[in-house]
Amino acid sequence: MPELVKPPPLPVTWRPRRGRIVAYGFAVLIVVGAVVMAVHIAEPFQLADRLAIVAFGCAVAYVLHLLGRVRVEADEEGLTIVNAVRTHRYSWAEALEVTLLVGDPWPRIDFSDGRTIGAMGIQGSEKARARQATAELEALIRERGEAREK
Repeated sequence: MPELVKPPPLPVTWRPRRGRIVAYGFAVLIVVGAVVMAVHIAEPFQLADRLAIVAFGCAVAYVLHLLGRVRVEADEEGLTIVNAVRTHRYSWAEALEVTLLVGDPWPRIDFSDGRTIGAMGIQGSEKARARQATAELEALIRERGEAREK
């Protein structure tokens, strides 16, 4: 039987480490590369073309920001799951359980309204950190959620 983890003090935020470094690192690299390219591109390209190159680099950086901002936040009122495109807010009473199976990219959290939401803020590729974060989240759900241990 797995060892029970003590719930962490609230508020707590789980964020991926490697995913953020990669996302924001590449965002900076792409914007700097677009600016350098726009400055040094051959003469037939006009100012509008150069601005479009920089704007495209900024658009790619924004998409990378969406991937870098993912997180799971727990506070006294409940859970906030910030994924790449959507943010979900649930109270503790709505949270039922969290599962992270071997090979999953991130844990899934089941809620009382029938939804299952992937928590991208806990990356399965960060194996030990992901297991610890999932265990802490599970302990919080067990302590504060409807599915309390009997």
